[in-house]
Amino acid sequence: MKTSNDNFLSNFKSDFPSSIVVLLVAIPLCLGIALASGAPLFSGIIAGIVGGIVVASISKSSLGVSGPAAGLAVIVLVAIQDLGAFDIFLLAVVFAGIFQIILGILKAGVIGYYFPTSVIKGMLSGIGIIIILKQIPHAFGYDADYEGDMAFVQQDGQNTFSEIFNMITHINEGALIIAAVSLAILILWERPFIKNIKSLKLIQGPLVAVIVGITLGIIFQDIPGLALMPEQLVSIPVAESFDGFISQFTMPDFSQWNNPAVYTVALTLAVVASLETLLSVEATDKLDPQKRITPTNRELTAQGVGNIVSGLIGGLPVTQVIVRSSANIQSGGKTRASAIMHGILLLVCAIAIPNILNLIPLASLAAVLFVVGYKLAKPALFKQMYAKGLNEFVPFVVTILGIVFTDLLIGIGLGMAVAIVQILWKNYKTPYEIGQINANGKHLTLKLAEEVSFLNKAGIMRTLDQIPENTRLDIDASNTKNIHPDVIEIIEDFKEHGKTINITVNVIGLGESIGKKDPMLEFNELMVNSPKI
Repeated sequence: MKTSNDNFLSNFKSDFPSSIVVLLVAIPLCLGIALASGAPLFSGIIAGIVGGIVVASISKSSLGVSGPAAGLAVIVLVAIQDLGAFDIFLLAVVFAGIFQIILGILKAGVIGYYFPTSVIKGMLSGIGIIIILKQIPHAFGYDADYEGDMAFVQQDGQNTFSEIFNMITHINEGALIIAAVSLAILILWERPFIKNIKSLKLIQGPLVAVIVGITLGIIFQDIPGLALMPEQLVSIPVAESFDGFISQFTMPDFSQWNNPAVYTVALTLAVVASLETLLSVEATDKLDPQKRITPTNRELTAQGVGNIVSGLIGGLPVTQVIVRSSANIQSGGKTRASAIMHGILLLVCAIAIPNILNLIPLASLAAVLFVVGYKLAKPALFKQMYAKGLNEFVPFVVTILGIVFTDLLIGIGLGMAVAIVQILWKNYKTPYEIGQINANGKHLTLKLAEEVSFLNKAGIMRTLDQIPENTRLDIDASNTKNIHPDVIEIIEDFKEHGKTINITVNVIGLGESIGKKDPMLEFNELMVNSPKI
């Protein structure tokens, strides 16, 4: 039965304007990632179309948007070079899609649920900060680095911060004016008095900003010092005819099906693309105002089908991507119809009006992405995470710093490492409660927790080592449901050691666990000592 959330028609007035904003954000990212990947520029557009139409149609993610991902750019670049040809790489993309479908069938989507909220929120904030930092040069008219580059160390030898310093001597006043005016429009569009004007409710601020940017760009062409250079504009490949447009699609080289290197690349793509997708799904669901939950196994299957289709027609590999997804959410998208419509619009625009799209200044799009980045990394989120305590705040901050100074996956890995260390430390510190029975401190009780694992060994050993001589120690395990054999062995050893320093150990609640031989040891002894037949 359809719910209101799935009713595309009832949400059209929200989804269609949102799809236009996602389209504007997606176009330069698709082209930039293709450029960074060493692939034909149009392969990025194909991946964006497939991510919108194919993946969103199969997926149950309400707000997620898929397309080529910056995190795969280096992998794709190296793979194309190693395989020797782009059409051979496309075959690897097809196989990667098949592997992802298998992962979906095997229910590997559960992996995404093992990432703590602090790391996911750190990922969102880190991406928001890196979006802002990476767009600053574009806003000032310095476009040496391609759109969509999210890594700290860039392929041109620069990094995120050095690029900002380099732009100071390459400022284009026309681009700067366009960025400033576009940003002012976007801020104005968020004001209540604009939102209360009914005639403007269907018109998104980013669309207005881009139209004004195009207009200013055309006007500036005749003004010395303000004219924009070609590299400061969107640059979609323009076909002279429909046949020329069709010729931009490429088929994979199926003759390489028995090339082991193809399968190695395919497996790498499948694993990394699936991980990026699952992380994006978790982040998107947390941003969703309605807090809907995406079926992750279905998402892996949808991504797999998308990659098969993309590979078959000459596109880059696709994943769900947080930049486009967050733009969709912030623009008021309600259902996956917005993602599907953005894919359709991308296809129509690439066929019908590429020349108009190529008038869009990158400075205008930088202003749009500034707003997206700010909403992902609002100061209020930092305050909220700090209020939750250091256990939440430290992984959050480490994830952000890792993303800003390395890349997405390494940053998340660092955040996860800190979160795991915190878990280990917590287990080390609190596997028990120790209390004093009488005033002279000669009678102590050590009450074990419900779950005592091998992670608690160090903490228990440290505490037992501090028990003074001439003490009676009660180890209370009456509430313990599971205790690791290593911990039992530690208690057994301490009982023996206690006899030498006049410590009496009384164990409560473990029954015959203490002092009982290992069943396998008893079996081996029985076999050795049994009479030979």
